[in-house]
Amino acid sequence: MEELETRTRRASPLPVEERRREIARATVPLIVAHGSDVTTRQIAQASGVAEGTLFRVFDDKDAIIDAAVEEFLDPEPFREALRRIDASLPLELKIRIVLDRFEDRFTGIFGVFASLGGRPRPPAQANVEVVVGIFEDLLRPELDRLRVPPATVFGFVRLVAFASTMPHFGGTTGLDTAQLAALVVHGIEKGNPAC
Repeated sequence: MEELETRTRRASPLPVEERRREIARATVPLIVAHGSDVTTRQIAQASGVAEGTLFRVFDDKDAIIDAAVEEFLDPEPFREALRRIDASLPLELKIRIVLDRFEDRFTGIFGVFASLGGRPRPPAQANVEVVVGIFEDLLRPELDRLRVPPATVFGFVRLVAFASTMPHFGGTTGLDTAQLAALVVHGIEKGNPAC
């Protein structure tokens, strides 16, 4: 009886937009693993729904992949991860955590797009001012120690994280996040010689 209940159990009903989001989120790791060769059966299994459910909320597999990429590129979860960093932490530790967050983000983006080959990227929602505002809040306790404004610190961190995660470059530097954080901090603090 229990086995029969398990086999016939269906995904709990959700509003269409929420179901689309759940399916899109479950599809991202499959895209990294299989690229556009991912099957709708794999997507349904990862999403915990029947294959038919996929096509009640999406037109076709390409629409699912597009939604997954769009969901993955949504900057808000990344911004929220930055907002959760404790501003009272030591400067070098904060920069290290920020670098980790950026490196995770860039590595994921490179992985998704490498898996999809030449598939066009959805329009970006680049609102740099939001992240600069997060940096201003995060660095407020150290503003008197910095020789550059938080917007410039953001630029340094983004550039270092991007370069360190480039698939053909990042692995050859031999620098870990702690070393990169020290490099950034010693470049932005007053009293350190200019690099």
